[in-house]
Amino acid sequence: MERKVVAIIPARYASTRLPGKPLLDIAGTPMILRVVSRAKQSASINRVIVATDDQRVFQTVVNAGEEAVMTSPDHPTGTDRLAEVAAQLDAEIIVNVQGDEPLIEPSTIDAAIEPLLANQSIVMSTTCEPIESAEDALKSNVVKVVIDREGFALYFSRHPIPFPRLAALEHGSIRAALEAQPELLKLYHKHTGLYAYRRDFLLTYANLPSTPLEQLEALEQLRALENGYRIKVVAVMHRSIGVDTPEDLELARRLISG
Repeated sequence: MERKVVAIIPARYASTRLPGKPLLDIAGTPMILRVVSRAKQSASINRVIVATDDQRVFQTVVNAGEEAVMTSPDHPTGTDRLAEVAAQLDAEIIVNVQGDEPLIEPSTIDAAIEPLLANQSIVMSTTCEPIESAEDALKSNVVKVVIDREGFALYFSRHPIPFPRLAALEHGSIRAALEAQPELLKLYHKHTGLYAYRRDFLLTYANLPSTPLEQLEALEQLRALENGYRIKVVAVMHRSIGVDTPEDLELARRLISG
């Protein structure tokens, strides 16, 4: 019998802005191994597996004594890669930990898992964190999530939602409104790309056809909402730092090196 909670870390070698991203050195350790180390510190996770389509990543992980699985190179998304591995497991809960977050807090991972452990009716959960600048609220690569009164996602967008209509009219633009009234930033939540799923739901979800809003926003989680599934959103205070650009990489290196 498999352990109850398994973390899978999808790791593609190819990256437009940062080729070979999983193997980039951060203070003497490849980034993917730093993510593995963080995931293993989660109190809720029993097993950590790296899912990759690249032999170099696979060998690096295995040589370090960690677990890796080779997956198909044809997966269009990380969720598809995740589902290929999950299909072979007997775990109840699968956690998708992003392979480019070497500073992910173990407590954040635990927070994402907790709703599924506490409530059998919840099939998918994720996390969000505060947005503290107008710049982040307006950036398209900072995904925003709107949450209902019960803590479930209403919508995810790259656009700054909700839109403060009266303040924007008063100040001339949404940027001016957010800068003049920073208290408005409390309305915004940054979505962090960490997910926990019930295994059976993950396999169903990965087989659903791509949906119009998912394609429009290039946000895969919208497929779940468009098909009527609810996503529990847990607020966390630790800030995530995804490594997507050379600047992100240098920041991660500085923070880890102290």
